[in-house]
Amino acid sequence: MSDVWYLGIGGQQQGPLGTQQILDMIRTGVVTATAYVYGGGVTSWTPITQVPSFSPALHGAPPPPPPPPIGAAPVAADQIDFEIFGAEMQFVEIILDPGEAAIAEAGSFFYMDPGIRMETIFGDGSAQAQSQGFMGKLLGGAKRVLTGESLFTTVFGNGAQQRQKVSFAAPYPGKIIPVDLRQHQGTLLCQKDAFLCAAKGISIGIAWNKKLGAGLFGGEGFILQKLEGQGLAFIHAGGTVVSRDLAPGETLRLDTGCLVAFEPRVAYDIQWVGGFKSALFGGEGLFFATLTGPGRVWLQSLPFSRFAGRMLAAAVAAGFGRGEEGSVLGGLGMGS
Repeated sequence: MSDVWYLGIGGQQQGPLGTQQILDMIRTGVVTATAYVYGGGVTSWTPITQVPSFSPALHGAPPPPPPPPIGAAPVAADQIDFEIFGAEMQFVEIILDPGEAAIAEAGSFFYMDPGIRMETIFGDGSAQAQSQGFMGKLLGGAKRVLTGESLFTTVFGNGAQQRQKVSFAAPYPGKIIPVDLRQHQGTLLCQKDAFLCAAKGISIGIAWNKKLGAGLFGGEGFILQKLEGQGLAFIHAGGTVVSRDLAPGETLRLDTGCLVAFEPRVAYDIQWVGGFKSALFGGEGLFFATLTGPGRVWLQSLPFSRFAGRMLAAAVAAGFGRGEEGSVLGGLGMGS
């Protein structure tokens, strides 16, 4: 039976929604016994109280919890300690017990204690990647290339008999966000350049956005990084970072580049801004991203693409550093 439903509330249609999303909306009081649904094998608008998937929840019985993941129990990542330093240009210092390790993107390393051993590997060092052999590691590396990252991952392991520290720096001004994947059902979707470092055992893959609008016009959101595991990961965002917990059915619209990360249960799509003049002369692009809850999302006020674009525009206007910035005439001053 299909798990795709549509809601009718007060003459307004919402959806598509999953069964668990509607149960969450019932639990929070967003959906009541006056609602109608269709989908999931129901071929016409039907009072929600007559649908077996939802009627027990509306009559006082607690809705069932989400189904457990299929397959083997998840493998926990190394349990690392950390501290974040700095304001605009931050770095994270990770404290490793003997035998523990962290993984990081190439180029993010800052400093380390002498007991830390550094090794560059294919894949991400997770148990999933290790069990797939050489070809599995090679495929994992190829997937990472699609997100704009390096083919290799660097592992920093503590080979000493006491605690050791290793640090990783942000690539541009912004904030480092620690995320415990155990609090987000073991998975987080990120923009393709957001990942900074993580405890060893976290799997770094890709997720294709299946929405047609996001695929054609989403830009940054077409190919997403997928972080999976039971432990800590660190992502980086530009400018000021805001996290929002969206209620079931709550929608947020934003610039496509301002999205940093979100839980997989959040519905993500791209929409036309609407209005001919707004599209051509508004200066904000033709499309914006829409996020629909429930779930947590992280937003950034300064995407790197916007930051780089402003720097390039300033460099072009200044003649790429021809030494004329100090002149009152600017670009009209006499050349050499």
